[in-house]
Amino acid sequence: MAANSGFPLVLDVKGWTVLVIGGDEEASEKTERLLASGARVTVISPGLNEPLRELAASGKVIHRGRHFRDADLDHTILVLNTIRGDRDFARLLLAKAKEKGILAWSVDFPEASSVTMPAVVASGHARVAISTSGVAPALSGFMKEDLERILDGEFAAFVDWLGELREQAKSTEPDADKRRALLREALDGFRLLGKVQYPKVWAAKNASVAKRET
Repeated sequence: MAANSGFPLVLDVKGWTVLVIGGDEEASEKTERLLASGARVTVISPGLNEPLRELAASGKVIHRGRHFRDADLDHTILVLNTIRGDRDFARLLLAKAKEKGILAWSVDFPEASSVTMPAVVASGHARVAISTSGVAPALSGFMKEDLERILDGEFAAFVDWLGELREQAKSTEPDADKRRALLREALDGFRLLGKVQYPKVWAAKNASVAKRET
């Protein structure tokens, strides 16, 4: 299956306006992530779920209680469409966004998106993004759950300690090569070890293919 893996990067949205279309659980989850990243969020939807209503009532987001209008794309850098099942709208939104030079994402429709939305595992300052290029988004969710168990509170404390060590080295060791050697020494022995456990249906498929080839 051909897929466009794209060019991975992290978008700094702090202080920028981002548009979220929709008012359900998907919209509230994306809105919370945007707010945590420092974005100014405008939500476009006739109705909102309870978490979004609370955010709007507290003034943390701007709510436009109506359907999307082309002018909503003015003065924004990114639009997230969380409305499922309406592919015509997703295609139209992508075309309008391209006209204005704006990034666009539509849930479950990578073909009508100019960006993909990876699953993100957060542990303190560490972030791990998981993407299947839109081919198998459910797999990203399963991988996220397992990595969240691995990258626990101790891992977050470890990252904090490394950051403190780096700052200390910057103030006490003027030689850049020696600083790098010191930090690499601190990481000596660190490994992220894991093993993939595949579902039974995949094992059965592989067994069937092997049987036909013999």
